[in-house]
Amino acid sequence: MRRLPPLTALEAFVQVARLGSVKAAAEELALSTPALSRRVQALERFIGRPLFDRKHQALEINLDGQRLLDDIAPALDSLSQALENIQSGGNQLRLRLAVMPLFATQRLFPHLGKLRQQHPQLHIDIETTPHAVARLGEGLDAAIVLMAKDIDPALYAHELDHEQVYLIGRRQLLEGPHALHSPEELAQQTILLHRDMALSFDAWKEAAGLPDLQPLAVDNYDSGQLMLEAAAQGLGVAVMHASHFEQSGDPRLVRLFPIHVESPYRYFFVCRPRALQTRSVRIFRDWLVAAEI
Repeated sequence: MRRLPPLTALEAFVQVARLGSVKAAAEELALSTPALSRRVQALERFIGRPLFDRKHQALEINLDGQRLLDDIAPALDSLSQALENIQSGGNQLRLRLAVMPLFATQRLFPHLGKLRQQHPQLHIDIETTPHAVARLGEGLDAAIVLMAKDIDPALYAHELDHEQVYLIGRRQLLEGPHALHSPEELAQQTILLHRDMALSFDAWKEAAGLPDLQPLAVDNYDSGQLMLEAAAQGLGVAVMHASHFEQSGDPRLVRLFPIHVESPYRYFFVCRPRALQTRSVRIFRDWLVAAEI
C-alpha cells in the first residue's frame, strides 16, 4: 500500500478549503493558526505541489487543491461513518445535526418526541455551531440553515419555508402615549438585527417605500431568542420572520405596521448527497419534510 500523509494534515486541508479561512479552520479544530498552517504545508510537501494560492494573508484553493478536495472528501465521510458504526455497535442510529437555536426551540424540539416514538433507535447530536455548511461531512451529517442565497449545487438542499419579514416591538408601541403611528417614526427607534439576517430591514424598507429611512441606531445580535426578549423589554424593534413572532406566543410583543414583505432569507435542510445514503440522515430528512416543520 502506498504511504499516506497524516490524517491530521488531510483534516486541516479540508477545513481550510471548505471554510476559506485559516483562522476559522483553526478555531473549528481547536488549533493555533500557526499549527494548522504547518499541517497544510506538510501535506503540500508530501504531495510536492501547492494546494492554495497565497494572497497577502489569505489562502485561495487552486485547481490542484480543488481536485484533491473533490476526491478525498467522500473517502473522509466514509471513514467517519465507519468509525461511528463500530462505536455504536450497530444498535443505534446517530445523526450529527447543526441547527440555529431559535429554529430548534420554536420549531424542531416541540416535534422531536414524535420522531423518537417513530424511530426510537435514532439519536441526534445537536450543535449550534457557525460555519455549518462548510463542516458537512466533517463532524456534521446535516444542518438546518438560514440563507439569503441559493445553496451550493454540490449539496443536497430542501427548502423548508419562505417567510415574511415582521417588525416586532413591545405592546406599548401600538397602545399608549408612545405608540408609533407611521413607519417614518422608526427614525426615532433602535432596530434590532440578527447577524445572519442583515438584509431583512433593507427588504422591509423597500417594501414600505422608505429605502432611505435611517433608524436612531442598529443593534446586532447573534441570538433570536435574545432579540425577542430585548424587544419585549423595550430595547428596540426586532426585524425577524413571521414564524419567530407567531411561535413566540409572547403577549408582550406585537407586530408593527402589517406591510407584506417577502424575506430574502429561507430555511434549508442541507447535507452532502452521499449522506443521504445513510439511514439516519434519510430518516430525519423524510420526517422533517413530511412533518412540514
